[in-house]
Amino acid sequence: MLNWIYHALGQAWGPLRLFDSFFFLAGIGFAASALVTWALLPKLWRRLPTDRGRAFAVDAEKSLGKPLSAGLIFISIFCIAALIFVPLTARPLLTLPFIVLAMLVGFLDDRRGGFSEYQLALMDLGIAVGAAAVIYGLQPAAIWLPGWKDSIVLSPWIAVPLATGVIWLAINATNCSDGVDAVSGSLTATAIMLLGGLLYAVIGNAGVAEHLNIPFSAEGANWAIMAFLLVGCIAGYLWYNAPPSQVLMGDAGSRPIGLVIGMLVVATKNPLFLVLVGSMLLLNGATGLMKVALMRFFGLKILGGVRFPLHDHCRKELGWSNSQVLVRFMLVHLGVSALLVILALKVR
Repeated sequence: MLNWIYHALGQAWGPLRLFDSFFFLAGIGFAASALVTWALLPKLWRRLPTDRGRAFAVDAEKSLGKPLSAGLIFISIFCIAALIFVPLTARPLLTLPFIVLAMLVGFLDDRRGGFSEYQLALMDLGIAVGAAAVIYGLQPAAIWLPGWKDSIVLSPWIAVPLATGVIWLAINATNCSDGVDAVSGSLTATAIMLLGGLLYAVIGNAGVAEHLNIPFSAEGANWAIMAFLLVGCIAGYLWYNAPPSQVLMGDAGSRPIGLVIGMLVVATKNPLFLVLVGSMLLLNGATGLMKVALMRFFGLKILGGVRFPLHDHCRKELGWSNSQVLVRFMLVHLGVSALLVILALKVR
């Protein structure tokens, strides 16, 4: 909306040209989202359902009675902020209905005590298919891979299923990573910030993209604004989720956050970025999904001595405190992500 104001009234008042700066919109949007979330969250969380504990989760009793589904608040703030700070003609705005749908699915799951695993998997799949179709517009898509010089052009019949798989995995890996104060929020905020920076400064910059032999994305800056708006909302939430937490995001937060991570990865045109910037999310959450799937559908038992999500193994078997899990996971996440991203950009 702010960009529209510039185009409508920019000739009348010079300072309105700031509303045509993607850097300004991302920066001021981040700050506004963080402040609004920080201010509104404690005023509204009394209306949220409370945590009733989870079977087999380590220290689940410590979360009993805390407000749950804070994602319903800060994801709503994010969606409103996106309509204000992202240009109204930007394709990323078309994904907002799917973000809202993921939030509502998560909220209903929090409130009613849980859908079945298969129901959630099917709902996630439907959301992922819709988001992938909107991003690609059912057009051929060019992707790039490390170590492969030229771009690879995929038909929509291949591109959309591939993007769907990336988004579905991101939703569920993020959801499974929630369970230790500030861990899920910190890991996802870092991943989203890295993706936003890449989309703005590299993939959305024609000169840099050409220099690195990467396909340029005209929508890169718009996706970057979306990314920084969500990081701002997560930052406002983390103020109250820092150990010991006062409020929990629940599935109403983790599912739409995972959806946005998956969509940002698809927007980079490199599906491997899910591994590059989400290494700890996948290690913490998706590995457990793989373990359960192999045992349930193929009878294969792997990593039998490891408890998943991995943060539960670290607390139960290694004796780590919540703060140790947070700091050590973040250190590994930052180090691995920075190294892999640099290698991916330079090895072409």
